[in-house]
Amino acid sequence: MTTRDDVVFLLDVDNTLLDNDRVQADMKRYLEREFGVENSNRYWTIFEQLRAELGYADYLGALQRYRLGAMHDPHLLMVSSFLVDYPFANRLYPGSLDAIEHLRKWGPTVILSDGDVVFQPRKVQRSGLWEAVDGRVLIYIHKERMLDDVIERYPAKHYVVVDDKLHILAAMKRHWKQQLTTVFPRQGHYALDPRIIAANPPADITIEHIGELVDYDLTTLLKPKNGT
Repeated sequence: MTTRDDVVFLLDVDNTLLDNDRVQADMKRYLEREFGVENSNRYWTIFEQLRAELGYADYLGALQRYRLGAMHDPHLLMVSSFLVDYPFANRLYPGSLDAIEHLRKWGPTVILSDGDVVFQPRKVQRSGLWEAVDGRVLIYIHKERMLDDVIERYPAKHYVVVDDKLHILAAMKRHWKQQLTTVFPRQGHYALDPRIIAANPPADITIEHIGELVDYDLTTLLKPKNGT
């Protein structure tokens, strides 16, 4: 039985600690350069179709499907290398590692992410985030539906979750209620989407950049003023 902590910090990866929008932009430029705009668009169409089916981004799975229509193109082998060997550490938001270091003074920091079982763990490892949280990494298909598993693995009196998606924060708040503080960094396209903002309640704490977390003390994180 895992020892119950007073507080556990749960941190998302994509567009929370790491600028995934820039990763996608880099990949789009690479595909257009190597395969042309038409083929690049075909890949991203497959990518979005697969995300709708699975509920998470699967870059390698989309590449496998793309391959079915381009079986004899040797360049495809290089795309997987581009993804697997991508320098994710260069795409960490400024202050990401400082924020993790700041939070771990008060309790365990845990990566809580959605994604596939190959590419997403690779991203967390190569970015340095895996080491920063001492290997405490949870990757699910729909993390907001797996909170009981999170509790079993990391029991705590209170949780603080940091995520760029308001609908994820809202779902977790409905489950954990006052046992949870939600922190919303306004980074990436989901965080700035007016439809998502309008459809969900504000987080307990809103920050413009992940690095701002170093300015918050534990008292504020446990008992924030709603929506500030």
